[in-house]
Amino acid sequence: MASLKALPLPPAVSAAVPLLPAHSEGVALIGPMHHASRGYGWTIFAGLIAGVAALAVLMHAAGLRIDPFSRGMVPFHMAAIILLALKLRAARWWPGHGRAIGDCAEFFGLFTAISLIGAVASYPVAALTGGMHDATLQRIDALLGFDWLAWYRLVADHRMLQWLGLAAYRTIYLTPAILLGFYAWKGYKAAAHRFLMTFGLAATLTLMLYPMMTAVGPLSFLWHGPLPYLPESEEWQAALIPALRAHQMHYVDLGQLRGLVSAPSFHTVAAVLYIRAAWPHRELRAPLLGLNAAMLIATPVEGTHYLIDMILGAVVAIVATLAMGRLLAGSATPRVSAVGAIA
Repeated sequence: MASLKALPLPPAVSAAVPLLPAHSEGVALIGPMHHASRGYGWTIFAGLIAGVAALAVLMHAAGLRIDPFSRGMVPFHMAAIILLALKLRAARWWPGHGRAIGDCAEFFGLFTAISLIGAVASYPVAALTGGMHDATLQRIDALLGFDWLAWYRLVADHRMLQWLGLAAYRTIYLTPAILLGFYAWKGYKAAAHRFLMTFGLAATLTLMLYPMMTAVGPLSFLWHGPLPYLPESEEWQAALIPALRAHQMHYVDLGQLRGLVSAPSFHTVAAVLYIRAAWPHRELRAPLLGLNAAMLIATPVEGTHYLIDMILGAVVAIVATLAMGRLLAGSATPRVSAVGAIA
């Protein structure tokens, strides 16, 4: 019986780009989506505009503002100018690698914008919430058999675990730099855009769920007395959320943003998304899996998260990935990249 064999795709095609099979007279046609070369730039731009508009509405409702001329804004202004210049001029300045540099600047800029919108939005969302849900989250952890205090004491008693945990927790921005730089170098614009859109959707879902389970975190809720070790997230939720609700804060300083979302854990959301994005690429799979596994291990203490926070974060990441896959699969059309032969 005749069988079909698909020829391998050319190296320029990313394994992260979805493929659709087609059959015509015993020939297998396999190719990347129509968007594989030009990406989804306008879709991301529209999403950013919608995100900024939603943020403006939330900030107004919570009585919060951003001072564009504050000292905390200076690094962001400088970064925007540099990234825009590289995007527009890199191809002319460095003909050999200008395209990759320009794409890298674009990807980094988009990731920063999505991250900032999400981080800033957590402030007005927190201001508009009521009550705390730590008791419920802690009860769920107890049912799961997770002892946060034992985990914290272990870290507090070992300086090396503190250093390693802090370093691992801070890699939340290292992994996307590696991923997006890799996409830019390889010319995988569509894969980069898919990752960015999935990241943005996951951030949106996280912020939508956050008001249902606002919490100060296990450090503030469970620990009483002097702290033997102050994690990276410190006790910001316990200090900032009541101040935001009481309208004692009127400005959000981008240079002093703090993590306010306890559940779902966005470090967990990010780790799952990073691992999923790296998995198709053999050269990235092992190092980024190890890096993000370490970040997940560090998250309960350094992020002061309940275990259920992390489980919910993983669910958000999976839902965002599946939803974005369905959305993009319905909006793209295949084109031929390689032709299979009858054996």
